[in-house]
Amino acid sequence: MEKRRVAAFDIDGTVFRSSLLIELVERLIDRNIFPQSAREAYETERYRWLDRKGDYETYINKVVQVFAKQLKGAPYEEVKNIAGEVIEEKRDRVYRYTRDLIKDLKKKGYFLLAVSHSPKFIADGFGYEADFDKVYGTFYATGASGNFTGEIEDKELIANKAAILTRAMRKENLTLEGSVAVGDTESDILMLEMVERPIAFNPNSGLYAHAKRRGWKVVVERKDVVYEL
Repeated sequence: MEKRRVAAFDIDGTVFRSSLLIELVERLIDRNIFPQSAREAYETERYRWLDRKGDYETYINKVVQVFAKQLKGAPYEEVKNIAGEVIEEKRDRVYRYTRDLIKDLKKKGYFLLAVSHSPKFIADGFGYEADFDKVYGTFYATGASGNFTGEIEDKELIANKAAILTRAMRKENLTLEGSVAVGDTESDILMLEMVERPIAFNPNSGLYAHAKRRGWKVVVERKDVVYEL
């Protein structure tokens, strides 16, 4: 069987113009699945980031901690249904550049792979709407009761996007010839280094500095303008 070329994308901040996890946590608090006090745990970091006195990584890491803590014991079906509502409402809030790149690569026969640190049950839904062939996300385990246990399966694997790309290549019969990858933070560097056409899209300072040293393509989308740096 002939191998297909692969294009790998980070989702949050690269395709989706926000974070699936943040949108989900906010909705879970609004629906009282998570307590109102959960928002207070990351509110300081949120405002520090909005006021450009803090950084986004600190903010999102705090949201991840809150999610992991509050998810334990929550009913899977309710959380999944709320995740579906988020996707239904937010699915079109994507960047033009990556949206158009996905369409172009799809027409050319690429296997489209999405790799996200957001929960798999919401990343899967977003990936389906965005026309990805395969989505990898963080898998939060459930018990016999149908509630989340608080455990994460294959935690080391999902943290390494290069390892995920390697796994997908083996399972899906893919090739790195002509391969593409798009990311926005340092966590995407190992994945970007694997492919022939790495693209740093709206990169944070760490990825931007690395991309410039390596001579990678750097693309920024601001309002309705897309330009290369």
